[in-house]
Formats: sequence, C-alpha cells, structure tokens
Amino acid sequence: MRRPYPFCRSHRRPGQRTVAALAGLGLLAGALVGCSGSDRPEERLDSFLTGWRDGRLASLSFVGPAGQRISGAEVDAQIKTLTGDLSETPPALSRAGDAKVTKDTAIVPVTIDWTLPGGQHWSYPTSVRLTDKDGEWQVVWEPRMVQEQLTDGTRLSVRRLAPAQRAAILDGTGQPVVSPQPVVVIGVQPGEVTDVPALVKELNSAFRAVRPALDPPIDLSDLPDRIKSADTNAFVDVVSLRRAQYLQIKSRIYDLPGTKFRDEQRSLAPTREFARALLGTVDPVQKDDLDKNPGRYAVGDLIGHGGLQGRYERQLAGIPGVSVSVTRQSGDAPAETVAEVFRQEPQAGTPLKTNLDVRAQNAADAALKGTSQRSALVAMRISDGAVVAAANGPGGGGENLAFTAQVPPGSTFKMVSTLGLLDQGAVGLDTPVACPKTFTVDGRSFKNSDWFELGTVPFRTDFAKSCNTAFAALAPKLGADGLAEAGRSLGLEGNWQVGPEAFTGKVSTGGSPAERAAASFGQGTTLVSPLAMAAATAAVAKGRWHQPRLLSDAGADLNAPPGPQLKTTSVEPLRTMMREVVTKGTATMLRDVPGKPVYGKTGTAEYDDNPANTHAWFVGWQGDIAFAIFVEQGGSSGATSVPIAERFLRGLPR
Repeated sequence: MRRPYPFCRSHRRPGQRTVAALAGLGLLAGALVGCSGSDRPEERLDSFLTGWRDGRLASLSFVGPAGQRISGAEVDAQIKTLTGDLSETPPALSRAGDAKVTKDTAIVPVTIDWTLPGGQHWSYPTSVRLTDKDGEWQVVWEPRMVQEQLTDGTRLSVRRLAPAQRAAILDGTGQPVVSPQPVVVIGVQPGEVTDVPALVKELNSAFRAVRPALDPPIDLSDLPDRIKSADTNAFVDVVSLRRAQYLQIKSRIYDLPGTKFRDEQRSLAPTREFARALLGTVDPVQKDDLDKNPGRYAVGDLIGHGGLQGRYERQLAGIPGVSVSVTRQSGDAPAETVAEVFRQEPQAGTPLKTNLDVRAQNAADAALKGTSQRSALVAMRISDGAVVAAANGPGGGGENLAFTAQVPPGSTFKMVSTLGLLDQGAVGLDTPVACPKTFTVDGRSFKNSDWFELGTVPFRTDFAKSCNTAFAALAPKLGADGLAEAGRSLGLEGNWQVGPEAFTGKVSTGGSPAERAAASFGQGTTLVSPLAMAAATAAVAKGRWHQPRLLSDAGADLNAPPGPQLKTTSVEPLRTMMREVVTKGTATMLRDVPGKPVYGKTGTAEYDDNPANTHAWFVGWQGDIAFAIFVEQGGSSGATSVPIAERFLRGLPR
C-alpha cells in the first residue's frame, strides 16, 4: 500500500522504520533531487515539466524505455538537440489530466505550447510515460514525448514563409490613406563610381530640381564615406523617390557612372507631407528592428516606424507565415525533411480606420507649407469630435507636435479664463474694464503687446483686442482654482486618449497672485497641446466638451465621458467675443474668408521668461470645423498663425 504524499514510497523491512523516516525528511529538503517528495506519478511529472521549462533537469534522474538509468544532464542535452531551432525558447508545459495507471506504468497527458518566431503559437498534446522503479515513479525518457515524430538523429526546424500583406490606414470614408505605391530606390555601386565628388554634385543638383521640392532636402554629406566603406559590388542606398518624382530627374541621373535603380512598392500617403508625423512611415527593416523582434522579420521586409504605422505595427503588418518540420541531417548533405508538423499561412494585417478627411488634411498641410519654424495644425468636427486633420510643418515634421507639444497657450487661453469669469458672474460683455499699458501684481509688471493701452472699455473690447493687463487685473475674481475648473470643463487635463501619444494639458492652479495673473492670459505654468486646444475650442462652439476621436474603431477604453453642459449665459457671450476678434479685433484678416462666420482667438505666448521669445497661436472655428494652430518661435500671431488660419480656411472644400 502506497503512503500518501508527501512521503516517498519505499520497499523496506520493519526494522528500518526510523532510518527510513529520517531519510524521508532529508529527501523533503531537496527540491528536485532524487525523490520528488511524492508517491504519485503526477507529482514526478510536474517536477519534470518544471525542470524542462526552467532549464533545471540536471538534478533529476530518468530511465530509458529498456529500464536503463539516464541522467538529467543527458536528457537536457537531448531535448536541446531535438528541439533544434526552438531550443532557446522553452515551451509552456502543462498537465492535461490525471495519470492513467496500469500496474507499474502510468501515462499522463501533457500539452506543449511553443511561441514561434513572429508570435504565433503551436500547441499540441503529447503524453509522458512513467514507470515504478525501485519504489519511485520515474519518467521514461523517449524523444517522441517532445513531439510524436521526433526520433534520435532528428530535430525541429522552423522556416519562415512569405510575410503577410500589410493592411492600409483608412480615412473617414473607409478609403486607404496609405496604400502601396511605386517607388524607385536610387543607389550607388561603389565599384562603378569613377569620380565620387562629381557624382555627389550631380545627384545634389538633380534632387534640388524635383518639384515640389523635397522636404526635408536629401542630405548626401555622408555618401562619400558610405561608398568608401562598402564592398565594390554593394548597393549603397541613397534615397527612395515616388516614381513620379524619379521620372522628373531620370534623364539627369540614369547614366551617371555607378548609379543603380530598383523598383519597389511602398505604403505611402497621397503626398510626402500628408499627415507625415501622425501616420509615420513604412520602411525596409533595419538591424535594430531585427534585434528587437527576433524571428518576426527578415531582411527585405517592411516595418512601420513612428506614428500610427509604428504604434499599430502588429495590427497593420499581420502575421508572417511559419512552418515547423522534423528534419534529419546526414553529414554535410542538406537537411532532409521527415515531416511538416505545423504550418501557419501568412495572415494579412487588419486595416486601421481613422477619421481623417483627405481634403481637410491637404488644406492643413498646404497652410503650413513654407513655414520655416516647427508648427502644427489640428482640425476636428464640432458635431462629433472627429479629428479630420493633424499637420506638422515643415514638410510634415518628424515629431507630432500637433498632439504632443507641451507649450504655454498665450492669449488663446483668454477663451478659458473668460469662460471662468462669466461662470462666476464677474464680468459681462459690456462691463467696463480698464486696459492700462502696464499692470503690476506683487512687484511683477505685466504689459500688452507693443505696449498698447485702451483705457477703460467694455470687456468685449478687452477680449477682442487681447488686453493682457485687463485680464491680469481680473485674475483674483477667478479664485485659486477657477481657471483650472474652467479648463477642465473644456477637457483640459482630462484622462482621455486618441490612440497615439497625446498631451491633454496642465492648467495653472493656486500659486501666488502674480502667477494667477500670468495664468489668466496663458502664461505662467499652464501648458497645452494643439489637440487639447482644438478640443477646448470645439467645446465652446458646441456648448459641451466631447473627446476628440482620431480612430473610428478605437476601443471603449480610449473614450472619456462628455464634459458638463456649459452655461448658456457664459458660452453665448464668449462666442460673441470670439466673433468680434475676427470682425474688429486681432484677427480681422479672416473677415472676408468665404463661407460661414469665423470665430477665434489669437495668442502670443512668451517662454523662457524672455519677452523676445514668443510662440504664435490661433484657435477658432468656422461652420462644423474647429481648429488650433501653433507656431514655435512664431513671434506675433498676426504675422504667422493668423495667415496660416486664413490659408487653411480658404483651402477647405466648400
């Protein structure tokens, strides 16, 4: 009769009880050494599975099919050989049921689950045989327990099949924004170059002739060094051009000594600039991509970098095909396939649907074109919160400042502080408020742009002309948290997401009287992004904040509930004042823009505590489109951000 766990079963004579008991206690102290501390085959099996998974089989002992003893180290070595290409990634192992015991033999079902290169799973059942050997259950080692077709001299070989078809990023109508387009990869074969400086000069001249101009320009400064260090027959990649761009300069570069050309398909947006920082790029896989994703990619594959292409790479790229075979190697001859034991065909990627509007995005990109400073424009539909454009300049930008910038909003934030003042009943449209040239709070002097002064005028005039000193004087009426509360009612600082990284804002709260005065017109510690300000502006236009939505198929976990309904007695006067900014304030350039009335607020934001360093802003709406424009180091908003707004609005389809 077997003793119950945890004592080992042992054949012994009656006089050996004390010795056996002491020996049993000693065995319990060793985790996997000798007896597993169990009289049940399942417990011995669990020790084997744990040892295989953790690479600690050396402490166990086994028997062969003929009953001979086999060391754990030998079994470990055989498993590594048999598993071949999978030997460095142990599988997940689990017992799939209880042992079936017949006399001194037990069969236990086991499930083996391999994670294959690329992330696919290969799961299958097997069984492990155990035998009662000298009073202990022992695992019977045989290769087929790893996989039923494995025998001595064979191994598992993994072969990557064709990569999956990459899915498209779709616009708001369900049409591909990014789709396969022909490109020409221009390269150089070092062994055929006769004059490197002359070649670089000719290529530079040709690339500068492409229209519209390549932005950013092609930098060939490192090409001579790359040619020098490459093999004579290598293809040194210079640049990939859309086929239409290449055809413009083909006659100038095709016959240059050493130039080579390769036709390929790349996933591209309609233009080079089109939402470039937001969408990201699709490029040939690089060494660091291969290192970060072992087995998933091969040289020649394409991979998303940055933006939506990078963030949703797994969804868009799909799953490459993979095959696992049992192979046999005989001397130096090629490995012979014994049997294919697993095959997964490539699984195409799943499209990512956005709310982008191609016409609005083109208008946004065109509006920023020619702006030398880093800049951004976000536009969204007021009615449903859909983000229809997210542009970054120059040339689309390498960084998505439209979503991630963390910068002071300047006087555009008077939209927020005015909402707070109206909520508190501190002012009305025609409340007289002085606008002196300067105003001092706690020893800190505040001034207006170009030192202007208005005298005592209706508050609506202070707003339309963007009088800083009037707002600095009104700041105490907001209280310690009034500004932050008004900002939060417009979605700022909210816990919301749009898919890619985005900054929802940080509003100044509390602080010294001087800090509150600065915060009232968008200085101080308040920071925002263009996306956050576009959403806040849309909230004023609609009467309630709704989360901006970039992805139309985003999960519910990305959504935030709507904000509170804004008071009509506050939001209506605010809209009136934002209209007067355009009709008789700081943005009169927009008065004659075709279409529905334009509302807005200009903003010039100082940074680095230096009045000479200023960002330029404009926020506003027309019809169902709200938008925010930011120009880093843009100086006066009237000279930079307002003209951008005019170009954007005139470029929108009517």
